[in-house]
Amino acid sequence: MKLFLFLSFNALMLLAAFGNTYETDKQALLKFKSQVSEEKKVLLSSWNNSFPLCEWTGVTCDGKHNRVTGLDLGGFKLGGVISPSIGNLSFLQSLNFTGNSFGGTIPQELGNLFRLQHLFMSYNFLVGGIPTSLFNCSRLLDISLYSNHLGQGLPSELGSLTKLVNLDLGKNNLKGKLPVSLGNLTSLRELSFLENNLEGEIPDVIARLTQMVVFALDTNHFSGVFPPAIYNLSSLQYLSMFGNGFTGNLRPDFGNLLPNLRGLYIGNNSLTGAIPSSLTNISTLQVLGMELNSLTGSIPRSFGKLQALQVLSLNHNSLGNFSAGDLEFLVALTNSTQLQIVDVAFNRLGGDLPASIVNLSMNFNILLLRNNFISGSIPHDIGNLIGLQAFWLSQNLLKGPIPASIGKLSGMVGFGVHTNRMSGEIPYSLGNITRLETLQLFNNNFEGIIPPSLGKCSYLLDLSMENNKFNGIIPTEILQISTLVSVNMSNNLLTGSLPGHVGRLENLGTLSVAHNKLLGKLPETLGKCLSLEELHLQGNSFDGVIPDISGLVGIKKVDFSANNLSGRIPEYLTNFSLLEYLNLSFNNFEGNVPTEGKFKNATIVSVFGNQNLCGGVLELQLQPCFTQLTRNSRKKLVIGVSVGISLLLLLFMASVSLCWLKIRKKKNINEATPSTLGYFHEMLSYGDIRNATDGFSSSNLIGSGGFGTVFKASLDAENKVVAVKVLNMQRRGAMKSFIAECESLKDIRHRNLVKLLTACSSIDFQRNEFRALIYEYMPNGSLDMWLHPKEMEKISKPSRTLTLLERLNIAIDVASVLEYLHVSCHEAIAHCDLKPSNVLLDDDLTAHVSDFGLARILLKFDQDAFINQLSSAGVRGSIGYAAPEYGMGGEISVHGDAYSFGILMLEMFSGKRPTDEMFGGDFTLRSWIRSALPEQVLDVADELVLHNGLRIGFLVAECLTKVFEVGLGCSEESPANRWEMSEVVKELISTKERFF
Repeated sequence: MKLFLFLSFNALMLLAAFGNTYETDKQALLKFKSQVSEEKKVLLSSWNNSFPLCEWTGVTCDGKHNRVTGLDLGGFKLGGVISPSIGNLSFLQSLNFTGNSFGGTIPQELGNLFRLQHLFMSYNFLVGGIPTSLFNCSRLLDISLYSNHLGQGLPSELGSLTKLVNLDLGKNNLKGKLPVSLGNLTSLRELSFLENNLEGEIPDVIARLTQMVVFALDTNHFSGVFPPAIYNLSSLQYLSMFGNGFTGNLRPDFGNLLPNLRGLYIGNNSLTGAIPSSLTNISTLQVLGMELNSLTGSIPRSFGKLQALQVLSLNHNSLGNFSAGDLEFLVALTNSTQLQIVDVAFNRLGGDLPASIVNLSMNFNILLLRNNFISGSIPHDIGNLIGLQAFWLSQNLLKGPIPASIGKLSGMVGFGVHTNRMSGEIPYSLGNITRLETLQLFNNNFEGIIPPSLGKCSYLLDLSMENNKFNGIIPTEILQISTLVSVNMSNNLLTGSLPGHVGRLENLGTLSVAHNKLLGKLPETLGKCLSLEELHLQGNSFDGVIPDISGLVGIKKVDFSANNLSGRIPEYLTNFSLLEYLNLSFNNFEGNVPTEGKFKNATIVSVFGNQNLCGGVLELQLQPCFTQLTRNSRKKLVIGVSVGISLLLLLFMASVSLCWLKIRKKKNINEATPSTLGYFHEMLSYGDIRNATDGFSSSNLIGSGGFGTVFKASLDAENKVVAVKVLNMQRRGAMKSFIAECESLKDIRHRNLVKLLTACSSIDFQRNEFRALIYEYMPNGSLDMWLHPKEMEKISKPSRTLTLLERLNIAIDVASVLEYLHVSCHEAIAHCDLKPSNVLLDDDLTAHVSDFGLARILLKFDQDAFINQLSSAGVRGSIGYAAPEYGMGGEISVHGDAYSFGILMLEMFSGKRPTDEMFGGDFTLRSWIRSALPEQVLDVADELVLHNGLRIGFLVAECLTKVFEVGLGCSEESPANRWEMSEVVKELISTKERFF
């Protein structure tokens, strides 16, 4: 009986204990539910007393004790915070909160869950770091906290979780270095720290993680040579180190040490040297990504052995030798039957495009070969690659036509062959590619009509055909493709009118048909293109008034210049608040120029060449308008003006006679006109220049500056092409600029100066004062367009980039001419406005310094007059390049030119303007480069230099360091500390001889 009572008592005690623990789990979950955001609690409606605990949504219990062992709420998108009560689920083995919106911190109470094996909390908004108590959970196998905002560093205690198999802490704003204790996690198979802010080198203890299958370090700030420890991880299948700062060469036996790789992602680092040929021994390799490095040498032909290869990405390196044989790997890849993507753009690959590419895998869908030196033509049977979706051959040396078989590539989305030497007509079959979204054919020699069949490409977004020789009309079929966002057909030979169907393009953001032979009235429907941001119609023969485009409130750039448009300037243009550029020049507009809105800013609006415009802001220098004259007063005015003109003509004739007598008697003219005009003024007339520039046609416009506009001109008498700078005599200081340029250049000669051939001092056909300077023509334009090709109009973009040697030669040219001006002239001359746009390049890229409109002959210079001029005209020179002392009223000197040259040097080799938006306050182009020398010199070098025929390495880094040091030495704050130009020339020549 006693035994029975004892057993019964113990049973009751166990039942009570079980009941208590069951109730503990229940209360813990109800407390958790209470802190879930209200709008999502409905998803946990089963969590109440009407349902047994083990039947609640997402809850799993063990069969023996009815205790909660699993809580799976993944993907429920619950909000709120995670209650600390979770720590009371003492039997919990698996916790999954992935794909919710929990905020706050990870509760420290999780450390009480000593049975926990699986913790999944990815894709939430958790903060506050990894709780140290979590390292008490010694049974943990999986931790996945990807995509939160944990921040802080990695605790060294992480190494205590020795049973961990999978650890994913990616995308958490983690900082600091990897702890050495990671080497204790010898059971790890998957380890990911991608998309954090971790830094430093990879510790050697990683070599102990020999079970690792996945190792992901993408997008951090790790540095040092490629980690030697990784070569010990022979079990690796996926190695991802994209977007860090790893340097050095890969071991030649790379493929032998990591034979099981399926995916290798080591792009966007600073790796150098050759691609290890042993990579082709990794028979399992499916994806090879080594893009955005500084790899050199050949692309191994043996890649064709990789039967499993699907993706080969080697773009943005320095692979190839500009020669035949560089593309042999493409021939070999026809054996890779699983191949889908090849991207070798932005390298140094030369030789003819092999015809055998048409035999690539039937699965093949992306071929990117742009920005290389590939010659030959597109294979006739390119249509065999029926799976091709993207085909980019832009910026190469290709010739010949686009094959008609391309129409078989019905699934292609992007096709680009711009900036080559291709010719012929566009095949009608191109219209069969109905899925096409991007078509870029610009900068070639294509001719014939634009095929109306392109209208069948109903998904087209970007159509770029500018700078070719297309003729005929603009097909209306194309202007009915409602998806179009950008259409550019400028600089062709198109005729006819602009079709009214353009109004159907509701998504159109950019429309450019500039510099064609279009005529007629602009369609009224143009105002229906409500998404339009850029409209370029210049250089045609459009006439009539501007149609109602008042609805284009998002417009930013509008160019109607060089047409035959007439009527008044629409007042509604003042309401375009986003307008950045409006050019109405060289038309027949008349009446009042608005003064409100953007018309207040004369740097945005151009109305030059419209004789019948009046009013506007003072900076436009237009005649005032007379709006309140009565008919009688107008009549009187006409009579008065007639009499006045007669008198003026008499006076003019008399004055011309007197002036002619004085000129005949004197060699020099009076003080009001500089001596140079006496020498030049009879050489060319206004009419000569007008004829030579085709009536100052915008098609001959090659540049503009503060005081004038530069045109390309052909002097028929001498059959010579020249550059004519026409001074804007309404601009304050234009006459002084004209005089300064004549005085500066009349007696000086140097191979690196733009030669002033003659000048014109005359009056135009409206009896207005006319001044022009005639220079030798520089066919390669300005240094500015070569340094910043992305900012240029596509028509004026250089066909390639300047190499490091070419930039160094240009720097020597400019330094040499400055040394001449400062030291070797009879009287020292300061240029005062040295910048890339004032450095012009001839046929062989020899530099010539131009624009002496601000120059000063120092011994003749009146400093008091200069200081007075500063107070009214602002800082001498251009912002970013002018010496700092000029901004404080300091004296003009050769040291100011040295400063400008120093900034020019820094810009030439970094590719950054001193006015780039990244700079501000004390952070300048100069301080940015100075802080990078010498260790990080490649980080501040222009990437166009680094990817233009260079073998990036120690010698290139040292060469760049030398030239940057010259730039820094010339641009010292104190004028007394700046390098002399003679010293600069010697240093640059020495640098060239040493490295080239």
